[in-house]
Amino acid sequence: MTTAAQQPISVRRLRHDPNRQPFIVIWEVTRACQLACVHCRASAIQHRDPLELSTKQGGSLLADIASFPRPHPIVVLTGGDPLERPDLIDLVSCGTEHGLSMALSPSVTPRLTREALGELTDAGIKAVSISVDGASAATHDAFRQVPGVFDATMRALTDVRDAGARLQINTTVTADTIDELPRILAIALAARASLWSVFFLVPTGRGTRLRPLSPTDEEDVLHWLYDAAQYIAIKTTEAPQYRRIAIQRAQGAPPVIGELGSRLRALTAEILGDPGTIRPRRPPIDVNSGRGFVFIDHRGTVYPSGFMPVAVGSVHQQPLTDIYRDAPLLRQLRTPAEFHGKCGVCEFRDVCGGSRSRAYAASGDALGEDPSCVYVPPRTTDAPR
Repeated sequence: MTTAAQQPISVRRLRHDPNRQPFIVIWEVTRACQLACVHCRASAIQHRDPLELSTKQGGSLLADIASFPRPHPIVVLTGGDPLERPDLIDLVSCGTEHGLSMALSPSVTPRLTREALGELTDAGIKAVSISVDGASAATHDAFRQVPGVFDATMRALTDVRDAGARLQINTTVTADTIDELPRILAIALAARASLWSVFFLVPTGRGTRLRPLSPTDEEDVLHWLYDAAQYIAIKTTEAPQYRRIAIQRAQGAPPVIGELGSRLRALTAEILGDPGTIRPRRPPIDVNSGRGFVFIDHRGTVYPSGFMPVAVGSVHQQPLTDIYRDAPLLRQLRTPAEFHGKCGVCEFRDVCGGSRSRAYAASGDALGEDPSCVYVPPRTTDAPR
């Protein structure tokens, strides 16, 4: 078998050393949000926390991020709803002035207007991600728990493009919404989104009340997404085994087609018909919790991921540059050979590594085996427990 390291075309490797700097920094600028989404990682609240990083503190954080060598990390401002902060334009301008590539992940509320998007892109926002978690008002509005959000979301997709920002569509997958995926794919294609980011549920925050996919069904979905990547660029969140599948499929391995996979393929053919131009697949990039990725909450606490509630430091006490490079847990997360169970002996560990957040949610061990992956490595009998 050809090793993962011999398949550079299947998975993009970071251009810089992930031990020294992240590829992407997610900053939760506020936890305030007027929606009440059933899957919310942050268990968002209606009012801003007085202990949020101030404008001045946020500026210092952005300056620190810009002190990482070039290419600087991408900075995504998220929440809650970033538009709940009246100084959002100032923060975006500050990051832009420091040479950072700034992106935004807002909620679709009355604050997300064409005028606001125009001001944000003028300040330097390059990309905006909009969540589409259902393919109809019935399913999406139930997910967001506010009526009318689906129609507003469809308008927002156009507004983002008209403002000149790259459009990314985010979708959270649960066992109860899985059959929506082909129709959401059609929405993403019609909206000319540059990227479809598919989030696989981690039971944290309000998401503990939802049903995740079984490992077998998740494998089916990941193969279906690999097929969909010939129409739109695909990114998976908390499903790094998508990179294993990309390598296996590039090597000629047949796709897994279980009952769910067959159903998704039939729905896709029915909905899309002839989808038009086939595009080269964009290889997924080998980023994982703490390895090329870091999360900062609204109070300045640093985590490997927003889905892993294990603090590794605070920007009030240390620069992010030092936390990222030196925090013991982050260093461990960048050493897949130290992972436990089958993830530690898997031949794909350096490009996959399993979902660290799901491993932690399942066992309390951030280095543990990812229970959502069905793959059994040849060396499993050697795996430490």
